[in-house]
Amino acid sequence: MRILGIDPGYGITGFGIIEAQRGACRLLRCGAITTPPNTDFNWRLGEIYNNMTELMQLARADAVAIEELFFGNNVTTGIKVAQARGVILLAVQQAGVPVYEYKPMQVKQAVVGYGNASKHQVMDMTKRILNLPAVPKPDDAADAVAIALCHARSSTSLLALAQK
Repeated sequence: MRILGIDPGYGITGFGIIEAQRGACRLLRCGAITTPPNTDFNWRLGEIYNNMTELMQLARADAVAIEELFFGNNVTTGIKVAQARGVILLAVQQAGVPVYEYKPMQVKQAVVGYGNASKHQVMDMTKRILNLPAVPKPDDAADAVAIALCHARSSTSLLALAQK
């Protein structure tokens, strides 16, 4: 199964493509879609959409795993991230690929085994699980790879298989 993990954002959207087979995973590619600050927000959304459309063709994913939105203290930023997430989901839907959403705590639980793990612990375990020489860069790409790993582990669990 080829999984595209997405860490949504409007300045940086991280992505990670993994191949998951028989409990083993390998990283195929990761990176980030970036838009420059101090440019028209609508233009930025268009760039994210166009890049996501290209990424969907490149990835040839069987599933897309995306982080659910977490609203912290800055609601204005959260609204902009939600808008970026909307154009990302539109591109995925138009590609006809199923979407699976995960809360940050679910990602931590699946990758580290502890829902309150630190960001550093998640990055370190991502590196170890995939036998990488270093943590993927930028951090948004590392987060996206962890989200893809979360789906790989969640979708092959005995509970998930029993629900099919």
